[in-house]
Amino acid sequence: MDTDVNSETRSIFIVGLRNAHAMENQALSIMKPQVKRIENYPQVADRLQQHITETEGQIARLESILDGLGENHSTLKDTAMSMVGSMAAMGHSVAGDEILKNSFANFAFENYEIAAYNSLLVLAEAGGFSQATNSLQQNLSEEEKMADWLKQNLRAVTLQYARLREAGETAKS
Repeated sequence: MDTDVNSETRSIFIVGLRNAHAMENQALSIMKPQVKRIENYPQVADRLQQHITETEGQIARLESILDGLGENHSTLKDTAMSMVGSMAAMGHSVAGDEILKNSFANFAFENYEIAAYNSLLVLAEAGGFSQATNSLQQNLSEEEKMADWLKQNLRAVTLQYARLREAGETAKS
């Protein structure tokens, strides 16, 4: 492979890894407040808590890949994305249909993460970064499972929300 092309692919891959690291930190800043606010949806809270643990593992895997390449994550990007995630979570917390808005946003965010990991896997292959493939594939698999869970449970969450509203309750009550 041409050295300049390989160098450029490596650069793109590093930026993608840093972006994924920031993205996962943003996911944590979105999910953690949600777990505290959904007492009437224990199945959602349990799955979010499980995914928080998975996300922390994803961050560790991304850091390991970056370390293996002699790089580090971007603290500035991490901080900025966490702030954006926290603001988004706060915005939904004042909505009466918070659980629905969070479900929609979480599903969209999971699919964004799936696309990011698919792209990183392509770059890993193109750049010859085979040492990163297993970790990226594990992150992708966890995101796909979470997206599938959200999709499969949207009907139940929506119906539960409607029943609670009819009874005059909220997501947290």
